[in-house]
Amino acid sequence: MSQQLTYDLVVIGSGAAGLSCAITARKKGMNVVVLEKEPVFGGTTALSGGVLWVPLTHHGLKQNPQDSIEAVQEFLRSETGHFYDEVVARAFIEAGPEMVSFFERETEMKFVPTLYPDYHPIAPGGVDVGRSILAAPFDIRSLGKDMQRLKPPLKTITFMGMMFNSSNADLKHFFRATKSFRSFLYVARRLANHVKEIALYRRAVQVTSGNALAARLAKSALDLNIPILTNAPATRLITDGDHVKGVVANTEDGEREFLARNGVVLACGGFPHDLNRIGAAYPHLRRGHEHLSPTPKSNTGDGVALAETAGGHADIRYTSPAAWMPVTKVDFGNGEIGVFPHLLDRYKPGVIGVLSNGARFTNESNSYHDVGSAMIEACAGLKETAMWLICDRETLGKYGLGYVKPSPMPIGRFLRNGYLYQGRTLDELAHATGIDPAGLAETVHEYNKSAQFGNDPAFGRGTTSFNRFLGDPDNKPNPCVAPLKKGPFYAIKLVMGDLGTFDGLATSVTGEVLRKDGTRIDGLYAVGNDRASMMGGNYPGAGITHGPNMTFAYLTAKHIAKEAGAE
Repeated sequence: MSQQLTYDLVVIGSGAAGLSCAITARKKGMNVVVLEKEPVFGGTTALSGGVLWVPLTHHGLKQNPQDSIEAVQEFLRSETGHFYDEVVARAFIEAGPEMVSFFERETEMKFVPTLYPDYHPIAPGGVDVGRSILAAPFDIRSLGKDMQRLKPPLKTITFMGMMFNSSNADLKHFFRATKSFRSFLYVARRLANHVKEIALYRRAVQVTSGNALAARLAKSALDLNIPILTNAPATRLITDGDHVKGVVANTEDGEREFLARNGVVLACGGFPHDLNRIGAAYPHLRRGHEHLSPTPKSNTGDGVALAETAGGHADIRYTSPAAWMPVTKVDFGNGEIGVFPHLLDRYKPGVIGVLSNGARFTNESNSYHDVGSAMIEACAGLKETAMWLICDRETLGKYGLGYVKPSPMPIGRFLRNGYLYQGRTLDELAHATGIDPAGLAETVHEYNKSAQFGNDPAFGRGTTSFNRFLGDPDNKPNPCVAPLKKGPFYAIKLVMGDLGTFDGLATSVTGEVLRKDGTRIDGLYAVGNDRASMMGGNYPGAGITHGPNMTFAYLTAKHIAKEAGAE
């Protein structure tokens, strides 16, 4: 018989949503445990940019004092269309700033403002600044012996294991290291400190972005004596009639029953690696095309599957059931394969994206999700869902391309292993990649005619503040547009990936998992990506996953505590 352990609340998953829920409940006086499937904690959060979209915080209102509840509602209504839910939107708008203040006041969590515009700043209610905040950098040595249990960042977006800040300020120094003495000194100091950290601790200890968000939340939980049990996958729910009263998990000490007086919270990260579910949900997979997700491979839909055993349901409703991210496959050698998410290169002047027929199909400087959606649609009649990023030697040297770093870093191994393609002429590049030569030549000719003046009449690159935010401000007059000048020319092939799923379990505003008939399952809650996104499959701003996820996790914990009489 399994050993029984009893808590007020059992949380399954240790990403931002799960830890936020656990911390809030503990602060309300509840006894909480967190179960994590992997040997490390942090989940998808630890691999992310660590940005939260939370309008009307004290940080944001300092940047944009004119922002208002009405403007945010208008923006959400415009962006989510017929999936807009007034009650959910209002709950998020009211509780978001409260959540941020709570975590900054009561825990190790610290946020800093960013300069991110909304991804669609010209949409009704959109703004150029003030709604996205970022987890402040963190020294993980304060985690003590638990430092090694923090999930490391995504290898493909680090430089020798060194992390960059999602605010983009870090990277600007690295791009300018050979042009600016100030940037050179900045980079030299960063590299020297990083080498010292690796020598002493075998990993970077000054972490940023999602690693900082996960580390700060984990430190807060551990300081509150919340056990985070790693290597503890949940295998089934314990029910008593229609009531969920606990969960069975395989721990390092064997099978255990974790009884929950007041609820089980599912925070398992959605289903990006549930092959059957995404095979039915993702349009390009239904065509038999390729998909690569940089999310943790352990995100196999456990939360959704557990809920379904108790009567919960997760219909695939959204046109975009996931946050699309064009990616490339990186061969590290010795059989190790990584996935590189294209977060920055598409925005740079002198880089264009084409299909196999050589034609451009979208504004390359739009958000990854928008480019991904356009890519899926444009490739509907083609043999694969893929695009090629094309640039010349000067552009490659300035900005790099995908996993290929800017000059003076060597590119030979990428040419040899097939990640990077090269051609002395566009025709030669087209034959090397399989792109239609005539189509590519015509596209570059037409693009260059206007690009030399900083214009893109075909798709309007650089016409929004978000486009320009990730471009090159030194490139005048348009930070996103420059011609492809002379060979050699280079290309890399992008396929579709994701940053996590949007579709998920139907829940109440306060997180109770719902049956298909709309009734609540007693004792079962869902937060994070296990819960259907309030954005309806849209991606309107930086941090629209973490912001709502942490806010509703906070609301869910407050609701559970109130129901239990702990508030």
